[in-house]
Amino acid sequence: MVDPAEARSGALVWSVAGLVQAIADTLGARFAACGVRGEIASFSRAASGHCYFSLKDADGAAALIRCAMFRRAAGLLDFVPGEGQLVELRGRLAVYEPRGELQFVVESMQRAGAGALYEQFLRLQARLAAEGLFDPVRKRPIAAFPHRLGVVTSLAAAALRDVLTTLARRSPQVEVIVYPSPVQGADAPAALVQALETAGRRAEVDTLILCRGGGSLEDLWAFNDERVVRAVAASPIPLVCGVGHETDVTLADLAADLRAPTPTAAAELAAPEAAACREQLGMLARRAQRRVRSQLDLQAQRLDTLALRLARPAEGLRRREAELVLLGTRLARAARRVLERSDDRLQQLGARLARAGGVLRRTEAQRLAALDDRLRALDPQHVLERGYAWLADAQGRVVGSVARLAPGDALEATLADGHATLQVEAIRRGRE
Repeated sequence: MVDPAEARSGALVWSVAGLVQAIADTLGARFAACGVRGEIASFSRAASGHCYFSLKDADGAAALIRCAMFRRAAGLLDFVPGEGQLVELRGRLAVYEPRGELQFVVESMQRAGAGALYEQFLRLQARLAAEGLFDPVRKRPIAAFPHRLGVVTSLAAAALRDVLTTLARRSPQVEVIVYPSPVQGADAPAALVQALETAGRRAEVDTLILCRGGGSLEDLWAFNDERVVRAVAASPIPLVCGVGHETDVTLADLAADLRAPTPTAAAELAAPEAAACREQLGMLARRAQRRVRSQLDLQAQRLDTLALRLARPAEGLRRREAELVLLGTRLARAARRVLERSDDRLQQLGARLARAGGVLRRTEAQRLAALDDRLRALDPQHVLERGYAWLADAQGRVVGSVARLAPGDALEATLADGHATLQVEAIRRGRE
């Protein structure tokens, strides 16, 4: 509205609301329907369904315009808008009167391809993934009960306060060492790499937390820098990365041993809650006490049994005596059985020996008779009885050939019934 007094004086002075309304009317008339192309940044969707974000030039120019897309228009989208996407918007320019801010009211949105920064993100992600930097098999487990934690972030960051507050509330027993580094800007990547290398070189913490609060893709770009991602992957200390909000994903998150959706969640994942630890210790202590009592009861029963046995030695002796009697009886029975079996076997062997002796005697008698017959057949007396004579010279040597005789030699002839002395008168050879 225009002040009437000022209008009469000829000097036009606007009220704030009037000026804002006039600007809105002018923009509405001039830019009632227009289109704009740019890259989405800081996108958020309210519970009401309305969407709010900023639009910037993809070529990195400093210009930025805030946008609002109400639920009716957002419900017509055929894709999910995200950080870094290059889009074309149709709508109108307006002024958000409570803050006097210029905004673009979006009536429709279409994808125009990925934004330059987002395309760079995707290319680097694909290259590092091919190298195996994001491979799950290389990720290490986080220390279950750390004594000391390291935090890599800015000293002025709200994320540091969130981490320290969470640790003080949940895990006051854990010490914290901060390795300060800027988390945004051109100098941030080199500083983050230096902080990670310092923590690894000192090796004074069990787990590292790399964190910062939320922001646009540009704000978080230091955590997509290749140098930082490689430093995260090469960290000798297991590392939890909690950068941005739940929907923010950086390459450092993918290279870390464990990704947390927020800095607060990173603190919760890096250190167990003291109350839960105490409860677990109490449960283990109770379990140990039950086991100890059970063992004590068992040993006490064994001791009582041994004491009863020791207090009544006569009973033990009687048991041993009964065992000895039983063993003696069994031994006697076993000896009788052995003797009986031996007697039976001896009788069997005797009968077999007798049968074998009779068979052998008969066999030998038959053999002797046969030899006697053969001997009788070869007896010289039988030969002599058939008319033959045995001739021997004066020295008693057998004369078997006329070649050994000469006329006048004296011979001794043995006949079947006696002997005769002969004298050789003549000698004839062969059949002369």
